[in-house]
Amino acid sequence: MPKPCETDLYEPIKNFFEALEYEVKAEIGAADVVALRDGEAPVVIELKTGFSLTLLQQAVARQKITDQVYVAVPRWKGRAGWRAFKGNLGLCKRLGLGVISVSLDAGEVQVHHDPAPFQPRKVKKRQASLMAEFERREGDPNKGGAVRIGLVTSYRQEALRCAAYLAENGASKGAVVAQATGVKRATRVMADNHYGWFERVDRGVYRLTDMGRSAQTPGAL
Repeated sequence: MPKPCETDLYEPIKNFFEALEYEVKAEIGAADVVALRDGEAPVVIELKTGFSLTLLQQAVARQKITDQVYVAVPRWKGRAGWRAFKGNLGLCKRLGLGVISVSLDAGEVQVHHDPAPFQPRKVKKRQASLMAEFERREGDPNKGGAVRIGLVTSYRQEALRCAAYLAENGASKGAVVAQATGVKRATRVMADNHYGWFERVDRGVYRLTDMGRSAQTPGAL
Protein backbone atom coordinates (compact mmCIF):
# COMPACT_ATOMS: atom_id res chain seq x y z
CA MET A 1 0.00 0.00 0.00
CA PRO A 2 1.51 3.38 -1.01
CA LYS A 3 2.50 5.79 1.72
CA PRO A 4 -0.35 8.24 2.42
CA CYS A 5 -0.04 11.91 1.50
CA GLU A 6 -1.41 14.88 3.39
CA THR A 7 -3.83 15.48 0.52
CA ASP A 8 -5.35 12.02 1.16
CA LEU A 9 -6.68 13.37 4.45
CA TYR A 10 -8.42 16.36 2.96
CA GLU A 11 -11.52 14.80 1.41
CA PRO A 12 -12.59 12.88 4.57
CA ILE A 13 -11.96 15.99 6.70
CA LYS A 14 -13.89 18.20 4.29
CA ASN A 15 -16.84 15.78 4.22
CA PHE A 16 -16.86 15.49 8.00
CA PHE A 17 -17.03 19.23 8.65
CA GLU A 18 -19.47 19.86 5.82
CA ALA A 19 -21.80 17.32 7.44
CA LEU A 20 -21.67 19.61 10.50
CA GLU A 21 -22.79 22.52 8.26
CA TYR A 22 -19.38 24.15 7.92
CA GLU A 23 -18.12 25.66 4.70
CA VAL A 24 -14.70 24.16 4.12
CA LYS A 25 -11.80 25.38 1.99
CA ALA A 26 -8.19 24.24 1.68
CA GLU A 27 -4.91 26.19 1.76
CA ILE A 28 -6.23 29.46 3.11
CA GLY A 29 -3.21 31.54 4.03
CA ALA A 30 -0.87 29.38 6.11
CA ALA A 31 -3.64 27.00 7.17
CA ASP A 32 -4.11 23.60 5.53
CA VAL A 33 -7.87 23.62 6.04
CA VAL A 34 -10.32 26.26 7.27
CA ALA A 35 -13.93 25.52 8.22
CA LEU A 36 -16.45 28.32 8.83
CA ARG A 37 -19.95 28.28 10.27
CA ASP A 38 -22.14 31.36 10.72
CA GLY A 39 -21.47 33.33 13.87
CA GLU A 40 -18.61 31.12 15.04
CA ALA A 41 -14.83 31.42 15.21
CA PRO A 42 -12.98 29.80 12.31
CA VAL A 43 -11.80 26.23 12.70
CA VAL A 44 -8.30 25.43 11.43
CA ILE A 45 -7.16 21.88 10.74
CA GLU A 46 -3.50 21.06 10.11
CA LEU A 47 -2.91 17.87 8.11
CA LYS A 48 0.11 15.60 8.46
CA THR A 49 0.88 11.96 7.69
CA GLY A 50 2.11 11.52 11.27
CA PHE A 51 2.80 13.37 14.48
CA SER A 52 5.94 15.47 14.45
CA LEU A 53 7.40 18.53 16.11
CA THR A 54 6.72 20.43 12.90
CA LEU A 55 3.01 19.58 13.08
CA LEU A 56 2.75 20.74 16.68
CA GLN A 57 4.66 23.93 15.96
CA GLN A 58 2.39 24.72 13.02
CA ALA A 59 -0.75 24.01 15.04
CA VAL A 60 0.41 26.19 17.93
CA ALA A 61 1.19 28.99 15.46
CA ARG A 62 -2.41 28.75 14.15
CA GLN A 63 -3.64 29.44 17.69
CA LYS A 64 -2.69 33.06 16.99
CA ILE A 65 -5.62 33.02 14.54
CA THR A 66 -8.21 31.02 16.48
CA ASP A 67 -8.58 28.82 19.54
CA GLN A 68 -10.28 26.19 17.38
CA VAL A 69 -7.25 24.37 16.01
CA TYR A 70 -7.13 20.64 15.23
CA VAL A 71 -4.38 18.36 14.02
CA ALA A 72 -5.40 15.50 11.74
CA VAL A 73 -3.32 12.37 11.10
CA PRO A 74 -3.97 8.90 9.63
CA ARG A 75 -5.39 6.40 12.09
CA TRP A 76 -2.72 4.37 13.87
CA LYS A 77 -1.96 0.73 13.10
CA GLY A 78 -1.30 -1.90 15.76
CA ARG A 79 -0.69 -1.69 19.48
CA ALA A 80 2.58 0.22 19.17
CA GLY A 81 0.86 2.75 16.92
CA TRP A 82 -1.89 3.22 19.49
CA ARG A 83 0.62 3.77 22.30
CA ALA A 84 2.39 6.44 20.25
CA PHE A 85 -0.91 8.06 19.31
CA LYS A 86 -2.08 8.06 22.92
CA GLY A 87 1.12 9.82 24.03
CA ASN A 88 0.74 12.46 21.34
CA LEU A 89 -2.92 12.88 22.23
CA GLY A 90 -1.94 13.74 25.80
CA LEU A 91 0.59 16.28 24.54
CA CYS A 92 -1.98 17.91 22.25
CA LYS A 93 -4.41 18.21 25.16
CA ARG A 94 -1.76 20.11 27.10
CA LEU A 95 -1.27 22.42 24.13
CA GLY A 96 -5.01 23.07 23.86
CA LEU A 97 -5.21 21.41 20.43
CA GLY A 98 -7.95 19.22 19.05
CA VAL A 99 -7.00 15.82 17.61
CA ILE A 100 -8.56 13.98 14.68
CA SER A 101 -7.65 10.62 13.17
CA VAL A 102 -8.63 9.56 9.67
CA SER A 103 -9.10 5.97 8.56
CA LEU A 104 -7.98 6.31 4.96
CA ASP A 105 -9.31 2.91 3.91
CA ALA A 106 -12.86 3.71 4.98
CA GLY A 107 -12.67 7.50 4.80
CA GLU A 108 -13.88 7.68 8.41
CA VAL A 109 -13.02 10.57 10.71
CA GLN A 110 -12.84 10.34 14.50
CA VAL A 111 -12.48 13.33 16.81
CA HIS A 112 -10.51 12.27 19.88
CA HIS A 113 -10.33 15.68 21.54
CA ASP A 114 -11.77 19.12 20.90
CA PRO A 115 -9.65 22.24 21.43
CA ALA A 116 -9.85 23.43 25.03
CA PRO A 117 -7.61 25.14 27.60
CA PHE A 118 -5.66 22.54 29.52
CA GLN A 119 -6.16 22.33 33.27
CA PRO A 120 -3.37 20.17 34.70
CA ARG A 121 -4.59 17.71 37.32
CA LYS A 122 -2.03 16.93 39.97
CA VAL A 123 -2.06 13.37 41.29
CA LYS A 124 -1.33 13.82 44.99
CA LYS A 125 -0.34 10.17 45.41
CA ARG A 126 2.37 10.51 42.75
CA GLN A 127 3.62 13.73 44.29
CA ALA A 128 3.78 12.09 47.71
CA SER A 129 5.70 9.14 46.21
CA LEU A 130 8.14 11.53 44.54
CA MET A 131 8.72 13.45 47.77
CA ALA A 132 9.12 10.27 49.83
CA GLU A 133 11.76 8.91 47.43
CA PHE A 134 13.61 12.25 47.51
CA GLU A 135 13.64 12.31 51.32
CA ARG A 136 14.73 8.67 51.71
CA ARG A 137 17.46 8.80 49.06
CA GLU A 138 20.89 9.11 50.69
CA GLY A 139 23.13 11.51 48.83
CA ASP A 140 22.89 11.79 45.05
CA PRO A 141 24.32 8.51 43.68
CA ASN A 142 22.91 8.74 40.14
CA LYS A 143 23.54 10.95 37.11
CA GLY A 144 20.56 12.77 35.62
CA GLY A 145 19.50 11.28 32.29
CA ALA A 146 20.86 7.80 33.05
CA VAL A 147 18.91 4.75 31.93
CA ARG A 148 16.48 3.31 34.48
CA ILE A 149 18.29 -0.04 34.77
CA GLY A 150 20.90 0.01 37.50
CA LEU A 151 19.75 3.22 39.17
CA VAL A 152 20.34 3.46 42.90
CA THR A 153 16.97 4.03 44.54
CA SER A 154 16.21 4.61 48.21
CA TYR A 155 14.79 1.06 48.26
CA ARG A 156 18.12 -0.36 47.07
CA GLN A 157 20.01 1.75 49.61
CA GLU A 158 17.79 0.45 52.40
CA ALA A 159 18.19 -3.14 51.20
CA LEU A 160 21.97 -2.69 51.21
CA ARG A 161 21.86 -1.36 54.77
CA CYS A 162 19.84 -4.37 55.87
CA ALA A 163 22.24 -6.69 54.05
CA ALA A 164 25.25 -4.99 55.62
CA TYR A 165 23.77 -5.50 59.09
CA LEU A 166 23.09 -9.19 58.45
CA ALA A 167 26.59 -9.64 57.02
CA GLU A 168 28.05 -8.38 60.28
CA ASN A 169 25.56 -9.83 62.77
CA GLY A 170 24.15 -12.95 61.12
CA ALA A 171 20.49 -13.95 61.01
CA SER A 172 18.34 -11.34 62.79
CA LYS A 173 14.73 -10.40 63.42
CA GLY A 174 13.33 -7.72 61.17
CA ALA A 175 12.50 -5.44 64.10
CA VAL A 176 16.12 -5.60 65.29
CA VAL A 177 17.44 -4.79 61.82
CA ALA A 178 14.99 -1.88 61.53
CA GLN A 179 16.10 -0.39 64.85
CA ALA A 180 19.81 -0.85 64.17
CA THR A 181 19.81 0.47 60.59
CA GLY A 182 17.06 3.07 60.75
CA VAL A 183 15.25 1.30 57.90
CA LYS A 184 11.68 1.38 59.18
CA ARG A 185 10.45 -1.06 56.54
CA ALA A 186 13.35 -3.49 57.02
CA THR A 187 11.09 -6.51 57.56
CA ARG A 188 9.10 -5.73 54.42
CA VAL A 189 12.28 -5.18 52.37
CA MET A 190 13.71 -8.52 53.47
CA ALA A 191 10.40 -10.34 53.04
CA ASP A 192 9.89 -8.98 49.52
CA ASN A 193 13.47 -10.03 48.70
CA HIS A 194 13.41 -8.01 45.49
CA TYR A 195 17.13 -8.52 44.82
CA GLY A 196 17.42 -12.12 46.04
CA TRP A 197 19.64 -11.08 48.95
CA PHE A 198 17.56 -12.35 51.87
CA GLU A 199 16.32 -15.68 53.12
CA ARG A 200 13.78 -16.30 55.85
CA VAL A 201 14.96 -18.81 58.45
CA ASP A 202 12.22 -18.35 61.03
CA ARG A 203 9.20 -16.19 61.62
CA GLY A 204 10.39 -12.61 61.16
CA VAL A 205 14.05 -13.73 61.06
CA TYR A 206 16.23 -13.34 57.97
CA ARG A 207 19.78 -14.06 56.87
CA LEU A 208 21.86 -13.25 53.82
CA THR A 209 21.99 -15.39 50.68
CA ASP A 210 25.14 -15.75 48.60
CA MET A 211 23.83 -12.99 46.34
CA GLY A 212 23.39 -10.79 49.41
CA ARG A 213 26.97 -11.35 50.48
CA SER A 214 28.16 -10.46 46.98
CA ALA A 215 26.23 -7.20 47.18
CA GLN A 216 28.50 -6.11 50.03
CA THR A 217 31.51 -5.75 47.73
CA PRO A 218 32.86 -2.23 47.19
CA GLY A 219 30.94 -0.31 44.55
CA ALA A 220 27.63 -2.08 45.23
CA LEU A 221 26.03 1.31 45.82
